[in-house]
Amino acid sequence: QVQLAESGGGLVQPGGSLRLSCAASGRGFSMYPMGWHRQAPGKQREMVATITWGGSTNYADSVKGRFTISRDNAKSTVYLQMDSLKPDDTAVYFCHADSPVGGTALFWGQGTQVTVSS
Repeated sequence: QVQLAESGGGLVQPGGSLRLSCAASGRGFSMYPMGWHRQAPGKQREMVATITWGGSTNYADSVKGRFTISRDNAKSTVYLQMDSLKPDDTAVYFCHADSPVGGTALFWGQGTQVTVSS
């Protein structure tokens, strides 16, 4: 079992930056692929970025070149650095830990609100 806790959300102006953190407790953090999804009001949850245990990354087209996912296995933490933020990035951001086999999301955090507005 893994518990996930996101932090770092808030209100930022367009063009600004935020860094989200997701701290994991429980065993075996380093074996899990990790990722971030987001859900905007009235929209379906969508994948933002994922990272394997070895550090390979994947991004949604809408955030490529602006967002960076990383992980620190020693700290059991995954990060999402978000730069050049746009109003369309406004959403609740959720961290998740995925199955090492097949990639299904096994554990989810509670989410952190990101609002991009002037």
